[in-house]
Amino acid sequence: MKAIAVFASGSGTNFEAIAQACADGRLQARIALMVCDVPGAPVIARAERFGIESFVFNPKSYSGKAAYEAEIVRLLDAHDIQLVCLAGYMRIVGPTLLQAYGGRIINIHPSLLPSFKGAHAVEDAVAYGVKVYGITIHWVNDQLDGGQIIAQRAFPYEGSDPAEVHRQGQVIEHQLYVETIAKLLQ
Repeated sequence: MKAIAVFASGSGTNFEAIAQACADGRLQARIALMVCDVPGAPVIARAERFGIESFVFNPKSYSGKAAYEAEIVRLLDAHDIQLVCLAGYMRIVGPTLLQAYGGRIINIHPSLLPSFKGAHAVEDAVAYGVKVYGITIHWVNDQLDGGQIIAQRAFPYEGSDPAEVHRQGQVIEHQLYVETIAKLLQ
């Protein structure tokens, strides 16, 4: 059974979709570690419900990104992690983590990259007036949302409510991320 790590900063719906897929056998892997940079984030309780070990840290407690990423790398190595899945992890991955796990980190993003990079992709797309939205899964590199695209799925929406776009997108995210992780681990 391949060991994966999931990084999250918030509610953890993608984390839960991945954990559930592991639990019910749709994903032949186990989440060996959940990493969260927001003490008290709801994803922590989700990990506890699944019995998954968590590393929760406050970035301000470290001297800098290199210091907390070095600790994360030690934990990933200790758990023999083969794939890191960013699932709403709202930090830019730095050189320390990229040097150790480059080529083994993927991210899910709520737009059809390369359009609408960054933390406000849905809001930016709505403001622009697009009629087709989507989800992208890509390899993580040293550029914000700039790694090679692995998978994408589009959906139409002609309204102007970012919350509705997020709601529709999450349904797709939960399916596409599990499918993509399964393919990458084969």
